[in-house]
Amino acid sequence: MTETPAPQGAPADTAEEDIFEQKAVRLGKRERLLAERTDAAGGAYPVSVPVTDTIGALRERYAHLESGEETEDVAAVAGRVVFSRNTGKLCFASLQAGDGSRIQAMVSLAAVGEDSLQRWKDLVDLGDHVFVSGTVISSRRGELSIMVSDWQIAAKALLPLPNMYAELSEESRVRSRYLDLIVRDQARETVVARATVNRSLRDTFAAHDFIEVETPMLQVQHGGASARPFVTHSNAFDTELYLRIAPELFLKRAVVGGIDRLFEINRNFRNEGADSTHSPEFAMLEAYQAYSDYHGIADLTQELIQNAAIAVAGSTTVTWADGTVYELGGQWERLSMYVSLSAASGRTITPETSLDELLAHAAEVGVDVPNKVATHGKLVEELWEHYVKPGLDRPTFVMDFPVDTSPLVREHRTIPGVVEKWDLYVRGFELATGYSELVDPVIQRERFVEQAKLAARGDDEAMRIDEEFLRALEHGMPPTGGMGMGIDRLLMAITGLGIRETILFPLVK
Repeated sequence: MTETPAPQGAPADTAEEDIFEQKAVRLGKRERLLAERTDAAGGAYPVSVPVTDTIGALRERYAHLESGEETEDVAAVAGRVVFSRNTGKLCFASLQAGDGSRIQAMVSLAAVGEDSLQRWKDLVDLGDHVFVSGTVISSRRGELSIMVSDWQIAAKALLPLPNMYAELSEESRVRSRYLDLIVRDQARETVVARATVNRSLRDTFAAHDFIEVETPMLQVQHGGASARPFVTHSNAFDTELYLRIAPELFLKRAVVGGIDRLFEINRNFRNEGADSTHSPEFAMLEAYQAYSDYHGIADLTQELIQNAAIAVAGSTTVTWADGTVYELGGQWERLSMYVSLSAASGRTITPETSLDELLAHAAEVGVDVPNKVATHGKLVEELWEHYVKPGLDRPTFVMDFPVDTSPLVREHRTIPGVVEKWDLYVRGFELATGYSELVDPVIQRERFVEQAKLAARGDDEAMRIDEEFLRALEHGMPPTGGMGMGIDRLLMAITGLGIRETILFPLVK
C-alpha cells in the first residue's frame, strides 16, 4: 500500500476521520511487523539498526558523482521517509535525516527479490524511519541514491506527516514543533542557531576569564527585577516558594564571595503577558564584572552580540527571515534618556521635573500610567517609549535612567536623580540592560524600603526587602558592572523571528 502526503497541517489540521482511518491501517502494519519479528532487531521498533554512515556525510563524500555514475561502495543509513513512489519493479523513497539532509533509496526487484519488494510496498509509509543498505550511486536524474540490497523498518509511524510541500500555520508550528522540525528547514536552522549563539557567548566570556555558575530557580523571596513572580509550594519545607524572575541577587552574593567575573545562562519565569517579544518562561544571560562599570559592561555586551552574529551568519550583517538585511556591526550609539526625550517632545524634561507636570504631559499625549503606581521614573520611561523608542532603528544603548525605577543601580556619578543604567534596543525592542551596580548596603536598604512602599500601594512588580542579600552586601562588594540579556531576544535580533519561533517548545494555551 502507498499513500500521498497528508493535507497541510496534518495531523492537527487533517480531518479526524482521515487520521483515524490512516492510523487504523498503520496499526495493522505494526501488528504484522510484530508478528513477523524473529529477534530483537526485527519488528516495528527494533532496538537498533546497523547504521554505518550518516546521510549528510554521504552527500558530502559523493558530491562529485555525475548523473548515472555508480560505485561499488556499500553504505548503510537510516532516515525518515518523506517521499515515496512505487512502480512495478522499482520503488523510490526519499530518506531525511534529523538535520534535513536527504538521500534517495531505490528498492528494485533485481536487487532485493520479489518478497522483499512486496513487503516494502505493503509496509512502508510516509513518516516511517527506515534502514537501508546497498551501493552508492547517482541516478539518471543526478540524485544521490542507495541501490538497496537490504532494508528494515527502524520505527513505524502511526500518524501521517503534514504535507511536506505546504507551509504549516504558525499555530501548528508552535503547538506541534516536532512536526515543524520535520517539515521546515527554518525550524531546524533556528535550533542550530540557538546552540551556536550559546556556544559563542560562552567562548567570548571564556576569552575574558569569566566563570559560568548556576544559582537557584526556586527562591524563598523573589527579587533582582521588577516583575510578577510565579508562586508554588514546597511540601518538604512547608513553605511558599517563587520561580525566580532573575538570578541577580544570588550572582551578586557570589561577587561578594570573590568570584569577580561570572555569568549564568538559564531560565527565568515572569507571571506576565505573552506577546511577540515576551514569554512567561525565557532563557536569560546575566553577567557581572568586578572593577568595571556600565560603560565597560556595554563594551562587553556589544562584543558578545557581534561575536554571536558572526558565529551564526558569518558576519555582523545579518539577514532576517523576511529578507531584511540588518547591520549589527560598528560602534553603537549611546543615547541619554532625558536628553533624547526632551529633544523628541520639544519640552525640557529633567530629573527635577515634577510629578504633576509629567502627569499632565502624559495625559495630554495619551500615555496612561495608573496613579497608584505613578512615579517620576515610570512617567519618564513611558513618555520616552512614546516619543523616542519608535524611531530607534540601529542598535542603541539608552543611558542614564531615573533613580526610582532602578532600585539595584548606583547613582550617577555626576547627574543627581539619575542612575548609571542602560537599556540596549535592537530592532525596536529591548534586548539587554546594564548597570553600574549599587554596592552600598545602606543606600540599597533605603531603595528596598521605597520599593516596599510601592508594593503596599498595589504595585505587583515592586521588590521586597531581601535581608540576606543586604547582609551579603554588608560584607563588602567591589565596584561592579552587570548586565542581563534575553537569549530568545538575541535570536530574534539575529534571525528576525518572533519569540515563539526562537523558543523550541514555547508555552501556549
